[in-house]
Amino acid sequence: MRIDILTLFPEMFEGPFTESILKLAQERDLIDIRLYNIRDYTTDKHRTVDDTPYGGGGGMVMMPGPLIEAVEGVRGDDAACPVILMTPQGRVFDQRIAQELVAHPRLMLVCGRYEGVDERVRKLAITDEISIGDFVLTGGELPAMMIVDAVSRLIPGVLGARWAADEDSHAMGLLEYPHYTRPADFRGLAVPDVLLGGDHGAVEAWRRREAIRRTWQRRPDMLLTADLSVPEQWFLAEMAEDSAEARASAGDETPG
Repeated sequence: MRIDILTLFPEMFEGPFTESILKLAQERDLIDIRLYNIRDYTTDKHRTVDDTPYGGGGGMVMMPGPLIEAVEGVRGDDAACPVILMTPQGRVFDQRIAQELVAHPRLMLVCGRYEGVDERVRKLAITDEISIGDFVLTGGELPAMMIVDAVSRLIPGVLGARWAADEDSHAMGLLEYPHYTRPADFRGLAVPDVLLGGDHGAVEAWRRREAIRRTWQRRPDMLLTADLSVPEQWFLAEMAEDSAEARASAGDETPG
């Protein structure tokens, strides 16, 4: 997969993209990350990319000329390449969108700055807009890094045999089950016996139940769309009943 990133600060990407799994994936030609400085597409001697907004107000707005020239110059004749603007106004990024994006052989990520981009950039050059949450950052570089990381690890071969993207939190519609490693007992907290017994079927069943339990405790909204078997639905119902009984018992003990 090729990922083009348009930014005013290409140096920001050096650390995240030159270490660990993303570094190895690039060395093995599984992903091709290309950084482009938007200032290289300006035409004035000051390399201007922003100006004051029409109508007044605080802040600066990224001008349409350099941005659109950058998109068109980098994209070339590849009309199928999605051009994605990093913006808090976009659809909120999640694992489903990561799986959607990895199906493309090429992506272009546009990192906004200042108060935003001229609206004509959206109309003429942008095909999608993505946010990483309901908050505002100083620019689109950090969101772009997160999207590259999330999408890249879904590419076959990037994680290798030691990791499994299909068992990650959110990938299977649930939060991930608890993990343990050596020692078997640490400060009085022991690894569950089922993980030490060597019965792989029992281990998988335990992990599935614990994923359901953790999701119910921390992100119950995810269970509305989770694919649960009938026994798993009964397991969830039992947890809900136990919780209701516990709350009722606590209420009975509360002084009136």
